[in-house]
Order: sequence, then C-alpha cells, then structure tokens
Amino acid sequence: MGLRFHKEQDQQMIHYTVEAILKGLKNSDNELLRYVYKKYYPEIRFFVIKNSGTNEDAKDVFQEALIVIYKKLQDDMLDLTCSFKTYIYSVARIVWLRHLEKRKIATSELSENQIHIELNDGLDGKLEEQERFKLYQTHFLTLHKDCQAILRMFLEKVPMKEIQKRMNLKSEKYAKKRKYQCKEILVKKIQNDPNYKQLKNER
Repeated sequence: MGLRFHKEQDQQMIHYTVEAILKGLKNSDNELLRYVYKKYYPEIRFFVIKNSGTNEDAKDVFQEALIVIYKKLQDDMLDLTCSFKTYIYSVARIVWLRHLEKRKIATSELSENQIHIELNDGLDGKLEEQERFKLYQTHFLTLHKDCQAILRMFLEKVPMKEIQKRMNLKSEKYAKKRKYQCKEILVKKIQNDPNYKQLKNER
C-alpha cells in the first residue's frame, strides 16, 4: 500500500488517499501529520470553540484524537467504514464530550458543524487508557529527578544492582528502598488527583 497522492494545480497542495493517511499515521510520518493537522484541525477547532472550549482545548482534543487513532492502528483495530474526515471528527467529538462531562457542562445541545458517526469499536477503552497514561505522566514528571530515573530504569527492567551503581547508592538494599519510596510517592500523587477518582468511578 504505497503513498499515493496528486497535486492540484491551483492550490499546489498534496492530497493523500485514506490508505496513505492511515499508513502515514501508523508510521508517525511527520509530513503526513502536518497534512492531517492543516486539513482537519480547523473543523475540530471550530466544533470545540462553538461548544464551550478554547484554542488550547481544541489543540488538546485534536492531539488526543490522533493518539487514539494511532493506537488503534498499531493494534490493527481500525476498520474504517467512512471517510477519514468523518472518523477523526467523530473521535474528536467523543473526546470533547468526555471533557465537557468532567467539567459538568451540558452536552444535550451541541453545535455541530460536521457529520459524525456513532463509534462502538472499543473507543471508550482506548480513551480511558490514554487518560490513565496522561495522569501517570503528569505526576511522574513532578517527581524528583532521581525518583524519575530510578522508576524509569525499573520499568525498563534494569537489574537493581545496576540501578544502585548508576545512581551511586550505598547498597542494593537501599536502591530497592528508594524504588519503593518513589513508587509510593507517585501512587499517592495519582490517587489524590480528582481525575483519578473520576476515572475510577467510570469503571
């Protein structure tokens, strides 16, 4: 499945086929990502702003929608039965609805600017997974640099003896203790976040 495109004489803009878009997203092709942003972001921005959002909200929603699509492509779970334009709008719409619900903003009378489809292809699970990761990442980055380094090495399955050496800790036993302390700090930060409690209630 090659990247097929043509240039229109008047706009001199590359137009990708749906197959090319999906392949480019799956491979994190930067040129393709710029194209998708330029072509599809304005309509999603219009939708978000028309429905109680801001420019920053629109950027976040678009990014989240792209990540969801990327993950579905990586898992070979994306079966496109509509245009890519309709699909990305539908995903972004669901993402923004979730944000509005968390902000206790009514979603019964939305101002729509595009056709959307109902998505029942495991999207909720992907969004929850993404929100959990975002929560983890947010609080992970607030940890002390030493804690970040220890936990990162632990997740990469670096042996504790090696962690002790790299971090210049006095013993392997102390390295284990520091790993435990860092993990506990991170868990408490996450559990005290209102978004965590909301995610837990949604299960």
